[in-house]
Amino acid sequence: MYVVIAGGGKVGANVARSLLRLGHEVTLIEQRRDRFDRLEDEFEHQVQRGDATELFVLERAGIARPPDIVLALTGDDEDNMVICQLAKERYGVPKVIARVNDPRNQAHFDLLGLAPTICATSSIMALVEHEVPEHDLIHLLELRKENLEIVEVQIDRDSPSAGKRVEGLKLPEGARLISVMRDGRSEIAVGSTTLEAGDQVLAILEPGKEDELRRVLLRR
Repeated sequence: MYVVIAGGGKVGANVARSLLRLGHEVTLIEQRRDRFDRLEDEFEHQVQRGDATELFVLERAGIARPPDIVLALTGDDEDNMVICQLAKERYGVPKVIARVNDPRNQAHFDLLGLAPTICATSSIMALVEHEVPEHDLIHLLELRKENLEIVEVQIDRDSPSAGKRVEGLKLPEGARLISVMRDGRSEIAVGSTTLEAGDQVLAILEPGKEDELRRVLLRR
C-alpha cells in the first residue's frame, strides 16, 4: 500500500513510522524547515519539504500515481480540507482521511463530503462521557459516511424498557439495538433479549433519533 501523509508533526510522524514498520510505502510531506530537517535524518528520501496544498508539492510526492490513501494530518483544518479535496477531485485518490483540529469545523468537512475524519478532542470527550457518564445517552461513534451513529444507553429501575423484551419495544424507525452488557458480559441484542435495570445497551441509529430512543428506553 502506498500512503501520502501531509503534516510531519507528532501525529503524522508516528503514523508514518507505524506504516513503515508494517511494510507499507510512505511519503511524508512537511513544510517547516526545522521539522523537516529532523524528519529527514530519520526518514531520508521518504520525506519531502513543501506546502501540501500546492499541486507541484503533491505531485513531487507521487500523488499522480495515485496513492492508495492520503492522510491530511496538518495542524490547520483549512489546509486539510484543501489537501483532501485536491487528492479526491483532481487526482482520483480512492481514500482520504482528514484530521480535524477544532471540532467546530467538523460541519465544514461534512459539507465538503470529506470522510472519514479524525478529531482527537471529540474522541477524548466521548471517552470521558463513557467513563464518567453524566447523561442518560452517550454518543460513542459517528459513522458520517453511512449517516449513522452508535450510542450507549444505561437502563435504570425507572426506565419503561426495564423488564421488556427487545421485540416488544416500539423503537423509532432508523434505530436498532446492537448489544446488551450485563454484569461485565455482552450479548447481541435479539428479539427475545429482555432488558434489565443496570444494563448498558448499545444502539445504532440515524442522527436526530436520540430523543425518540430516549422516550422508548428511558422515560415513562
